Amino acid sequence: MSHLVTTVRTAASTTADTVRPHLIALYRAVVGLLFGCHGAASLFGVLGGAHGGGTVPAGSWPGWYAAVIQLACGALVLLGAATRPAALVASGSMAYAYFTVHQQHAPAPLQNGGEPAVLFCWAFLLIAVLGPGSFALGSRLAR
Repeated sequence: MSHLVTTVRTAASTTADTVRPHLIALYRAVVGLLFGCHGAASLFGVLGGAHGGGTVPAGSWPGWYAAVIQLACGALVLLGAATRPAALVASGSMAYAYFTVHQQHAPAPLQNGGEPAVLFCWAFLLIAVLGPGSFALGSRLAR
């Protein structure tokens, strides 16, 4: 029985090691795409636009700069190019957004509407730590 348990654990561990880079890549792509869509909505008025319609005025602080970071970092993370630095910038921008925009209204994300900022902040921090996974453009260009 002990040999069977060891065999099953080894097989499960091998499968997890094989699948992990692909799951990280999928996670990176989904998070990057969603973040980039926020930037595109704010800059170009697509996908419902900024704050329910329209665009953010060019050069306005902090909205326009946040939208540029969202679009650029979202695209880089989606493609897996300069993934760690882009994810770190995106994470920092969402931490800034939470503490300067949302937290002043109420202490908890559920009360102040800051859940997306908190989730993106932690999602990008995880991507910055784990790296791009498989199918990253940066890895292919380095070869």
